[in-house]
Amino acid sequence: MAFNLKGRNFLTLLDFTPKEIGFLIDLASKLKLDKYAGTFNRNLEGKNIALLFEKPSTRTRCAFTVAAVDEGAHAEYLGKGDIQLGKKESVKDTARVLGRMFDGIQFRGFSHETVEILGAYAGVPVWNGLTDLYHPTQVLADFLTVLEEFGYLSGISFAYLGDGRNNVANSLMIGSAKMGIDFRIVSPETLFPDKNLVDKCREIADGTDAMITITDSIEEGVRDADVIYTDVWASMGEESKIAERIQLLKPYQVTMDVFEKTENDSAIFLHCLPCFHNLETEVSHNNPSICEATEEVFESGFSRVFDEAENRVHTIKAVMVATLGK
Repeated sequence: MAFNLKGRNFLTLLDFTPKEIGFLIDLASKLKLDKYAGTFNRNLEGKNIALLFEKPSTRTRCAFTVAAVDEGAHAEYLGKGDIQLGKKESVKDTARVLGRMFDGIQFRGFSHETVEILGAYAGVPVWNGLTDLYHPTQVLADFLTVLEEFGYLSGISFAYLGDGRNNVANSLMIGSAKMGIDFRIVSPETLFPDKNLVDKCREIADGTDAMITITDSIEEGVRDADVIYTDVWASMGEESKIAERIQLLKPYQVTMDVFEKTENDSAIFLHCLPCFHNLETEVSHNNPSICEATEEVFESGFSRVFDEAENRVHTIKAVMVATLGK
């Protein structure tokens, strides 16, 4: 391998250099082509992987499981009812127990501090499948999708509309700063990202020719954008804030009018999923105004959301192979 990432945790993109992130994306692309060709190198043969989930998930759970099996590993799902994480046993103790039994640990949950403790005490690679602050594996899949569409990352104009403080927005901003992307968060001022993180990303951007823009103006934020991205308006655990978020974020719904404002016929639509874009779910049926994107956009020819979802498998596989493989 061009980079030796073996034994490293994958908790936030802040811990990785632009070349290391680029290496992971390139490795994901190679592993994707190998899978399409029916070639499996079984880089994780004989490994056992723990999948810890405080928050349920479709893509993260399935992507880690399929990626592990493809490479010859056994993945063990441990939901919040299966272990005593932080209840009858401290996170530190759980980390040391699981680290004696498993070769790698994935955590998807609420507090980022939890995955940091796991990473500090497990003694094996720990991967962040999502916390309240960051969602780094998602961003690798997003960037692989952009690379497949446009052929490059540095210089891409990337507009994120919605809750500018959430874990996806944070990780997209960090990743964009690292990879030389013109990144814009477009949200109400009350949902602007943490200033300290913005300052840190702008400092990184000074060395990569990236640009970081935080604005409440849709026209300014999406002008000439190559990528329009959004996320749910209320994350898991924030159900009590749905009405408030709808009122704040309805003007930032991704519609065909937003795409017209880009003045870019090549712009694509991305979303980490699940997406509320029609009334075919229980939540959206009960809250018809909750849709962060319209059905017209979601089902349009410029939507790449299912390519993006598939790429979770390949980028997660790359992280595991790079940090745990032969």
